[in-house]
Amino acid sequence: GINAEYGARDCIFHLHRRNMPLIETDLLHPDPKDEKRKHKKKRLVQSPNSYFMDVKCPGCFQITTVFSHAQTVVVCASCSTPLCQPTGGIVRLTENCSFRPKLD
Repeated sequence: GINAEYGARDCIFHLHRRNMPLIETDLLHPDPKDEKRKHKKKRLVQSPNSYFMDVKCPGCFQITTVFSHAQTVVVCASCSTPLCQPTGGIVRLTENCSFRPKLD
């Protein structure tokens, strides 16, 4: 029988392997949208959700560097206009403030 051809351990392995479902996704080349949605530690390559950004003041057009998850109100150095409000996550920019993420 089955036990004569294979050992007991091999028999269990072959039966288990036959019932395994096939994976529909490519694990080496995941979809970037799916990767962005995952937790920062569960991605294929771990990467933080935070970043630094240049924020342009709507009054004097001076550019200030702001952390994306800042925990304090950031004000413009020259005209003291508040640029962003902390929310507990990503900051909320004030109206008419434009920004761009800083790249390495």
